[in-house]
Amino acid sequence: MDIKSFVFNAFYENTYLLISKNRETVIVDPGCYEDFEKKELTEYISKNELKPVLIVNTHCHIDHVLGNLYLQNLYNIPLYIPALELETLKSVTAYAPNWGIVNYEEATPNKLLNENDLIEFGAEQLRIRFAPGHAPGHLMFYHVQEKVLIAGDVIFKESVGRSDLPGGDFQTLEKSIKNQVFNLPDDVLIFPGHGPSTSVGHEKKHNPFVRP
Repeated sequence: MDIKSFVFNAFYENTYLLISKNRETVIVDPGCYEDFEKKELTEYISKNELKPVLIVNTHCHIDHVLGNLYLQNLYNIPLYIPALELETLKSVTAYAPNWGIVNYEEATPNKLLNENDLIEFGAEQLRIRFAPGHAPGHLMFYHVQEKVLIAGDVIFKESVGRSDLPGGDFQTLEKSIKNQVFNLPDDVLIFPGHGPSTSVGHEKKHNPFVRP
């Protein structure tokens, strides 16, 4: 599986393309809002002859969902979101103007994901790990064979996601990191929702916010 990352919107959010060998592609947390951001993403998909088959959100804060509807309509593909993030998604319309985002339109999810679900595309399989604390229904996506964790805003390189937003709680976030991230092999690569990639081993040694 290949992974291509983009940094979009004023929040410097990471959008990921997860690409199977047969070119089937899952779009994770599309944060593209401006026209030039949408063009950058779609031109890459076209140039590399990728086949988008699914959009998934790790959670539904504004910076991770801005491109949902655009890509859902453009590629006629389904949108999956965490089951416990439906209300978080619905709230975006109300507060988007406060951030100067005036053209946001909410997409309707096609499936609500739960912890025991699997995401399958091409020859790839993503296991779902429930990790609340930053957002109430936050999910992470783990590729066992590739040792890759798409972590959203649970953990960053030497940092963690905010827990002061509605539905957030630091003790819950700390528990999620200990039980859903730090219990993975040290060589698992972490692809977070913001900032550079890291590894489980690095964070166990160097993350000042949560100790194993």
